[in-house]
Amino acid sequence: MMARRIASWLIWFFVVLQLIPAVPPLWGQAPSAAPVQQRKTSPPYSGDLSIFDYPDREQKLHINQVMDALAITPDEAIADIGAGSGWFTVRAARRVTETGKVYAVEINPEAIRHIEERAAIEKLTNIKTVLGAADDPRLASGSVNAVLMLKTYHEIAKPVDLLRNLRPALRAGARVGIIDRDGNGENHGVQKKVVLEEAEQAGYRLVEEHDDWVKADRMDYFLIFVTK
Repeated sequence: MMARRIASWLIWFFVVLQLIPAVPPLWGQAPSAAPVQQRKTSPPYSGDLSIFDYPDREQKLHINQVMDALAITPDEAIADIGAGSGWFTVRAARRVTETGKVYAVEINPEAIRHIEERAAIEKLTNIKTVLGAADDPRLASGSVNAVLMLKTYHEIAKPVDLLRNLRPALRAGARVGIIDRDGNGENHGVQKKVVLEEAEQAGYRLVEEHDDWVKADRMDYFLIFVTK
């Protein structure tokens, strides 16, 4: 009789076990990774592109000194990432002459069309437009000697990824320049220390800094990086 009762209890015990939901053990498990928090960025500009061509912008931004610092010379290939209206694109195209090349990288198809029309009007045949992505400039491997991101870094949604994906396109000794203004990310600016941290994460090191060239109020900064 006792044996039958024990057998019956065992059967019920195993039936109940099957009904209890499985719970994973807590010991020995690595804590789940916290989601990466994306820093704030400003929405990409989508208005009238002609506003960037105000008369004294070239003098205020010391653009010729900027190109000198990036070692932009004739016959070289340059990338203007976040090219917008093509304001810097056309100036770089004249600097590198007809034997050089300027890649105007944009994620806005309307800006791409605007730059292509501008290049045709100004008879600059050494400009090539590139429709990039938020995390990738989509430039060919070993294609550029220098890069400039002029007042666009605060708009880049995935800056570290973009900088990493830019690296294969850089030729030996290529310089990457970033001109921007201090801000909180969503007010059309980003703190300099944030740019330095993100460039470090992406495998770059700072080689030059020229805060006194870009506007007298010193809100702007000009940083030049090379790969490590």
